[in-house]
Amino acid sequence: MKTILVTGGAGFIGSHLCDVLVKQGNYVICLDNFFTGRKENIKHLLDYDNFEIIRHDIIDPIKLEVDEIYNLACPASPVHYQYNAIKTLKTSILGTMNMLGLAKRVKAKILQASTSEVYGDPQIHPQPETYRGNVNPIGPRACYDEGKRAAETLCFDYHRQHNVDIRVIRIFNTYGPNMQINDGRVVSNFIVQALKNEDITVYGDGKQTRSFCYVSDLVRGMVDFMNQDKHLGPINLGNDGEFTILELAEKVIKLTNSKSKIVFKPLPEDDPLQRKPDLTLARKLIHYEPTIPLEEGLIKTIEYFKKRLYA
Repeated sequence: MKTILVTGGAGFIGSHLCDVLVKQGNYVICLDNFFTGRKENIKHLLDYDNFEIIRHDIIDPIKLEVDEIYNLACPASPVHYQYNAIKTLKTSILGTMNMLGLAKRVKAKILQASTSEVYGDPQIHPQPETYRGNVNPIGPRACYDEGKRAAETLCFDYHRQHNVDIRVIRIFNTYGPNMQINDGRVVSNFIVQALKNEDITVYGDGKQTRSFCYVSDLVRGMVDFMNQDKHLGPINLGNDGEFTILELAEKVIKLTNSKSKIVFKPLPEDDPLQRKPDLTLARKLIHYEPTIPLEEGLIKTIEYFKKRLYA
């Protein structure tokens, strides 16, 4: 039995990861400061003897004995990471440094959850891991984009200087149950607006594209990449099906039988116009293949939000 620390373990992706790791028979420590994480996301795991929760902020060091660390702690939606930009940077930089220091001390393997945001508003499409990005270092999104870029740098420097066993993944747009109602991400925004029959807010002309990955596909890729020893990363994980934001809005309206109308608002500063992962490396290394089509995933996510809104 491995002892595995999941930081941000009560968050959207972290809670799904904890669920998989616990049911695999690992001893899982969920660490979260509950800024965006929810106790309800991991409540069902409290019945398991191989699961525990620690309320802690990774900006502060912590001493634990673990075999593996999945470092997911960081607000990941613009509403939350822009709320306190300096805290977001501290989480990505000081928090990652603390987790790498822990990994160094106890000789644990550590997976850093980076993001497709390191590519910024990309000038190469789709985005391969070799692309170095087009990020505005002083814009309103920089606290997240540059924080995650710095976290990747720390991982590779700890590997080079201290031989820490690292894995770095770049997560593309992911959705599914356990998302926050008010997290500001496009899928949750559209579903909540549609279920309430409110206007659906599309920024820009709606022709900008995203690739949407259902959370179970992402988590499977994370665990598979952590368990291989051929490559440290970075590696893209997501779904390479590409849709315009307008297409997503229309699908959500149709699947919810909503009376919502689509309204257009100005595009926020530095919002990327295209986003699609090149999954060549993931397919080669871990035979990664997303399996949940967008419509199927949206149906599951809509059911989750119906329960949250009308429970």
